[in-house]
Amino acid sequence: MAREWRNWTGDQRCMPETVERPRTRDELADAVRRAGERGLSIHAAGSGHSFTEAALTDGAMIRIEALNRILDADRESGRVRVEAGITLRDLSRALWDLGLALENLGDIDRQTLAGAISTATHGTGARFRNLSAQVEALELVLADGSVIEVSEKDHHDAYLAARVGLGALGVIYSVTLRAVPAFVMRRVDSPRPLDEVLAAIDGLAERNEHFEFYVWPYTDTALVIERNRFDGPPQPRGRASAYLNEIVIENYAMDVLSRIGRRFPSTIPRMVGFASRQFSRTEMTDRSYRIFASERRVRFTEMEYAVPREHGPEAVRRVLDLVRERRLPVGFPIEFRVVAPDDAFLSTAYGRETAYVAVHQYQGAVWQPYFQAVEEIMSEYEGRPHWGKRHFQTAETLARLYPRWRDFQRVRARLDPAGRFRNSYTDRVLGPVRANR
Repeated sequence: MAREWRNWTGDQRCMPETVERPRTRDELADAVRRAGERGLSIHAAGSGHSFTEAALTDGAMIRIEALNRILDADRESGRVRVEAGITLRDLSRALWDLGLALENLGDIDRQTLAGAISTATHGTGARFRNLSAQVEALELVLADGSVIEVSEKDHHDAYLAARVGLGALGVIYSVTLRAVPAFVMRRVDSPRPLDEVLAAIDGLAERNEHFEFYVWPYTDTALVIERNRFDGPPQPRGRASAYLNEIVIENYAMDVLSRIGRRFPSTIPRMVGFASRQFSRTEMTDRSYRIFASERRVRFTEMEYAVPREHGPEAVRRVLDLVRERRLPVGFPIEFRVVAPDDAFLSTAYGRETAYVAVHQYQGAVWQPYFQAVEEIMSEYEGRPHWGKRHFQTAETLARLYPRWRDFQRVRARLDPAGRFRNSYTDRVLGPVRANR
């Protein structure tokens, strides 16, 4: 009996005709082949951390969470081959036990590896590309159940397409990653005047391996987060201190304030002003993956745009001005990060140094007017929307933003000529599969 599937926030839902839960490559290939023979649309779903319709299907949903093993690891070269349903958290822990680590991560680690790379998920760091740039090879299961490996050496155009494939090329079975020796990091959080931070973006980005900041609407204080390698052992917080800071303050208190703001929008400017005054300088030193990721229990929806890095500070200022001028009921912070240029066909950082500007709204609060207005601002800078987060773009508007758009479409037509791996999201953002000419 089919059951409703929901994403993490609970605002994307679907009722698949069939749900498959393969535990091996052969079971995955059989599940995909059977769905293809029945003429069903096919889409993989993992942890549901996309805010878009990316995982929705009324055909065959392939749940990949049981495909979560490390298949091969070479500590000397750092090459690690893993099944694509493993979460970033579990992968990071397993790599640490092998003396290895991913060179960069985002601040949420509950996504499956397949979902993270397929949507161009990224961390921050002026010298670091997004997560899919750490991929050296992928095994894709095609609609007829056959398996193809794409890599830097074999099927190179398909490799550059599949690194950010939106689930539209096939179901990823395994990923070969380029890991690095395990390392310890120190994180320093410090409140600073927003104008000072915006004026010093380039220096902060170049001085720190990983830099970002948050700023709440209706305030003028930014919380700057600097992460750098540390030559010494991990010094994790005590259990009580970690619970107080990461769960009680950052999550439970935030959830209470958000609920009040959703019920009484006029209180938001005062509440975020109070919250920003609680910022203080803090330091943490721990295993790299623990420093990269944060505990996120407050449910929200999000939009994030990639703009040329030189326009990032201006874009942040315009979003803040927008909220104030329109008195929008926004009680969640704006986030700013930077990354290096990338070469995957649909990478949001393709071919340019990039700044990411993310806006959020609490679960159940009205988000459309805010996000639509932000999108208008970002479009003036040729902004590219994060593939796994809210946006209103279509294939027609997106095509001009990606120099290798046609190359991706040629690969898509070759690997999935019948359009089996389509859903409502790919229909909107990629358009129909067109035969190669």
